[in-house]
Amino acid sequence: MPALEKKLLGIGKKPAIVVVDAIVGFTDPSCGLGSDYDSEVAAIATLLAKFRDLGAPVYFTTVIYSNKDQASVWRAKLPGLDVLEEGSKWVDVDSRLAQRPNERLVVKRWASAFFETDLKERLRAEGVDTVFIVGFTTSGCVRASGVDSLQCNFRTIVVEDACGDRDPPAHKANLYDLGAKYADLVSLDEALDMLGTIAVAA
Repeated sequence: MPALEKKLLGIGKKPAIVVVDAIVGFTDPSCGLGSDYDSEVAAIATLLAKFRDLGAPVYFTTVIYSNKDQASVWRAKLPGLDVLEEGSKWVDVDSRLAQRPNERLVVKRWASAFFETDLKERLRAEGVDTVFIVGFTTSGCVRASGVDSLQCNFRTIVVEDACGDRDPPAHKANLYDLGAKYADLVSLDEALDMLGTIAVAA
């Protein structure tokens, strides 16, 4: 059976970056949810520097639970999520990414950065037409956010070296699926080249 035809979406006029769950709970191997993502965090930091130079919108997400009823079915499926409690160090953005005061933090309960949050509305209000997706983990929140980004009608670009998963086969398979139907899948260098075509905000 022949493969479905697919085309690259490319970058539009107004990109934003959504850093999905680059929080201590995922980037610190001492946490049950965590793994060693040093190279991926470094790649995200490189991308963030470019977005900051451009004055383009930067969004971070975190997962925070303040009561047992929030996302109760998902947490029953993955009990390790219970450590992401309000006030816990595990929900903080990794300090290596040096989140700035003007960079928005989206608090979510589920996998997608867009599900039951106001992220779509915020991006639309800023005139964003292209969303770069990076973060953790590829088979969970990155994939869900990438799919929903497209479903919100944004050009969606997933930067493969800036995403990570504790399960390498799942990482590879989910990147393949994202690139096949939902997003442009690019390397860090390719992402930087794409951003080089965008004018610095006044």
